[in-house]
Order: sequence, then C-alpha cells, then structure tokens
Amino acid sequence: MATVDLVLLQRVEKLGQMGDVVKVKPGYARNFLLPQKKALRATKANLSRFEEQRAQLEAQNLKRREEAERVAERVGGLSVVIIRQAGESGGLYGSVSSRDISDACTAGGLTINRTQVILNNPIKTLGLTKITVSLHPEVTIPVTVNVARSAEEAERQAKGERVGANEEEDEAPSAEEMLETELQAEQA
Repeated sequence: MATVDLVLLQRVEKLGQMGDVVKVKPGYARNFLLPQKKALRATKANLSRFEEQRAQLEAQNLKRREEAERVAERVGGLSVVIIRQAGESGGLYGSVSSRDISDACTAGGLTINRTQVILNNPIKTLGLTKITVSLHPEVTIPVTVNVARSAEEAERQAKGERVGANEEEDEAPSAEEMLETELQAEQA
C-alpha cells in the first residue's frame, strides 16, 4: 500500500517526536495530520523550512508543555459529576460522550475541548469511571467521571457507597443470614 512521507511538527503518540520523518497512510495524513497542522509533507523545501524554524518550534512546544504541566498540578485529581437518567439495572438511557465530559470539566474549572478527552468507549452505566485528558501531547491528567441519577446519588458514589442495582443486593440477606434464620426456625 502507498505511503506518504511527513515531517512531524509536534509529538504524535504512537508515531514519533517533533522533527521525525515518518511514513503514514495517505488518509491519515490527508484527514488528520495535515489539517491539524501536526505535520508537513517531507519535501526538500519543507524540510529546509522546518530546520530553519526548528528552534522556534521547540521553544513554543516547551512553553506550551510547561503551561500544561502547571495546569495539571493545579487541577490534579479532578472529579466531575454528570447527571443522567438510568434504568433500574444502572444502564444509562444513552451514553456519556467526550463532549459531555469536556463540558463538565469546563464547568469544574478546567477549560478543555472534546478532542482532548481520551475516551476509549462511551460510558453507558452509572458509577465512577477514570478517563484521561490530554492537555499537551506530552502531558495527560486523570479525571474521575461520576455518572449518577441525582446529586445525592453522586455524593454517595463518591464516598464509595454502592448505589443502583447493587442496593438491592445489600438489602437482601446473605446466604449465612438465611441459614441462620432457618436454624432458628427449626429450633423454635
């Protein structure tokens, strides 16, 4: 399959560091790397232009990374609450997407956009979920997403209590308790 040579203008995860010349599929270059200005085609003119601007690009990258590290220290351990309707079993009517999480993080004091939220699968159940937010290609922070039916339920989940379908399990007698009551009934 045909590939395209590109020079990276910033670190791209699972691809390379700034300044690396990489071979990628044409669609990845055309649809992601080039429009997002993460890379340039590796022509002689672009390579010479990159080498001239390399010090400036590295300085800008270092400055942005330091800012991202300061933000990461300031909001370390961020936890956001998202209120959603759910069924008795704890399954959501719909799902929590990266856009919902970015809106909740912005309300919580961390201004991000949805492309910075790293969410492998949409969240489809109630409970606490750990996700990652990428502040910079080299700086990520963990964020706890608390999906609940109400603010009170979210507080209980944050304390570590079991809610939803699990409440019924807690209220139901255990096997030991059932055996004990049977023994007491036989003795009476």
